[in-house]
Amino acid sequence: MRPSAMRAAADAVDGVLALDKPLGVSSNTALQHARRLLQARKAGHTGTLDPLASGLLPLTFGEATKFSADLLDADKQYEARIALGTVTSTGDAEGEVLQTRPVAVTREQFEGVLAGFRGDQQQVPPMHSALKRDGRPLYALAREGIEVERAPRQVRILRLELLQWDAQAPLVVVECSKGTYVRVLAQDIGAALGCGAHLMALRRTRVGPLGLERAVSLDALQALALEERRALLLASDALLAGVPAVRLDAAAARSFGHGQRVCVDAPPGRLRVYGADGRLLGLGRCSGSWLEPARLISQPAAPAGAATTESEMAIKEAT
Repeated sequence: MRPSAMRAAADAVDGVLALDKPLGVSSNTALQHARRLLQARKAGHTGTLDPLASGLLPLTFGEATKFSADLLDADKQYEARIALGTVTSTGDAEGEVLQTRPVAVTREQFEGVLAGFRGDQQQVPPMHSALKRDGRPLYALAREGIEVERAPRQVRILRLELLQWDAQAPLVVVECSKGTYVRVLAQDIGAALGCGAHLMALRRTRVGPLGLERAVSLDALQALALEERRALLLASDALLAGVPAVRLDAAAARSFGHGQRVCVDAPPGRLRVYGADGRLLGLGRCSGSWLEPARLISQPAAPAGAATTESEMAIKEAT
């Protein structure tokens, strides 16, 4: 295939890949590997997943990259293995062991402490994080032995339940708002139990509307032919399942696609906008009876010499 033909094929790759990221791989490394396997030129992700964590990493390609930010604010769900009795410098298994204590915690005591962490919480971000202070990430300061004061953040723990009891390393499910550090939660649980703890292992099972059951591993992706890999891509609106939808007739869709506001009968706020043929046009914001374009996606070009419909002619005359 000629380079120009390969570029054209790559440009046509649009959609969302639910990737099951392996341990020890950064989100960017996983993204670039998947991009090469799909022969896609434009790619992005919807928020990083730590190299020490495995699980769901939604990747976006082509037009779907325009909606990557929509999952940044989404709730997430994890399965977390908490090692009781050991405190580390980073709050996870990567850090230096700072303290070990005997563990004499019953299942009932553990579940009682979990109940106290559900709901709205104030959480202090860890020093070993990508948050910045004066332009420098906190983890860089931590590596130099520098600790700075961090303001607590409001987070919400929507679900926190025991999945598997183990007196030394119980497994829990955590459903939480954006910005929640599960390793800080593990440390706080250990402190409340009086024995200390750190996060032994973490696996992300859901991001917004996407679940791990729809995910594919890099190894499985590599074993497929290119057409089979691309067939695994979800539609771009897979990231927008929580946003109400509106469908426009042909004339309104054409105007909306040109960046013009249109009159609709729809609820106020952000809306997924579709054409009469069911094709996603983008995102809009409705106020009163007017729908303003907020984010548009490129539409396939009409065939050369295609006839102009009456609705399209009406738009041309109106504009």
